[in-house]
Amino acid sequence: MTTSRPAPRRIPTPAASLVLAAALVTGLAGADWRQFRGNDSSSVAPGEKPPLAWGDTENIAWKISLTGRGLSGPIVVGDRVYLTSSDGFDQDRLLVDCYDVKTGVRRWRRTFRATGRTQCHAKMANATPTPASDGKRIFAFYSSNDLVCLDLEGNLLWYRGLTHDYPNASNSLGMASSPVVIGDTVIVQVESQSESFATGLDVATGTTRWHRKQHRFDNWSSPIALTGKDPAKTLVLLQNQVGLTALDARTGHEAWQYDQPASRTPSSVVANGTVYIPSNGLTVVRPSGTDKKAPEIAWKNNRFSSGTPSPLVYRGKVFTMSGPIVKCGDAATGKLLWQLRLKGAFTSSPVAANGHLYYFGETGTTYVIDVTGAKGKIVAENSLGATILCTPAIANNAVFVRSDGHLWKISK
Repeated sequence: MTTSRPAPRRIPTPAASLVLAAALVTGLAGADWRQFRGNDSSSVAPGEKPPLAWGDTENIAWKISLTGRGLSGPIVVGDRVYLTSSDGFDQDRLLVDCYDVKTGVRRWRRTFRATGRTQCHAKMANATPTPASDGKRIFAFYSSNDLVCLDLEGNLLWYRGLTHDYPNASNSLGMASSPVVIGDTVIVQVESQSESFATGLDVATGTTRWHRKQHRFDNWSSPIALTGKDPAKTLVLLQNQVGLTALDARTGHEAWQYDQPASRTPSSVVANGTVYIPSNGLTVVRPSGTDKKAPEIAWKNNRFSSGTPSPLVYRGKVFTMSGPIVKCGDAATGKLLWQLRLKGAFTSSPVAANGHLYYFGETGTTYVIDVTGAKGKIVAENSLGATILCTPAIANNAVFVRSDGHLWKISK
């Protein structure tokens, strides 16, 4: 591990003085949805009551046209929605857009030129990673390994073209791992067969706090936070083909490892200090709290395998999806409780609010499942008539979801 990487070029702006204070852990926001799968990467929106049903003229607060392509999900900070896209023949034009939550009117757009490789599978886009925020800044990350830091007004604070430092970190399908903000550190996980690493950067300056070489395997899962009794020692969990590693988020110091192969696309989820890993179906571990000591395995069940959507823990139950099958198990024991068959293919991860799960299919059909009873029950099937590949956001009693062509706010 080294901290000898060069510092980025700092962009002085009048707003720079507003972002010098230490950032808060992402999970402390109120109604915000600040990163991939929400503030704490759980996919759960406590206290929110979005609609169960919608259509062309029902519960659509606004629908706006987008420029470019993207699989990245929207994030919500205060009264604004932030979204990334990539445009141009080679997808080398990087877009960050800001919209008004209430009206959908675009407040600003910032455009940048990619410095790394933009090659992607036809189904993907350069703007596949979901951006993240600490409530004061927006961190927009792209498959080209460009990391842009803006303030909430769109002023550029710093820019890291990570390909300059790690020129072989790419693959032909494209990169998809989303960044995570933990305290005053933003962390990205970039893994391929050519070069792999994870790095933690200072949120205010973009300078490298730590850098760690990773195993050389293509990987599309995203890092997540694990908060213990001391928030100052929050860990970041890095999942890949060889297992899961827990590091001190600020220093990169290794705390412990789970050394069994894990999935490379769906990401782990944390609930009540317990980690649910898509490994050998689903493996649930409890960290010991002691450095270098392997975590205790609470249970594992190979019937709870995950396809592309990440697992979700909600109201004492764990949910996984493989193909069109949703499985529900007891989160404490791993006992299978019920399963439902949906229709179609699913890329986005589910989100949960007010006793319901929302599964967005690739064809634009959303299945809303009531999970408050002994068995899951499909209570609505809603169609947007567009290809949906992103993981949506829930905030302000609304669902925000994008396709390549449009961004919707679904609200009563």
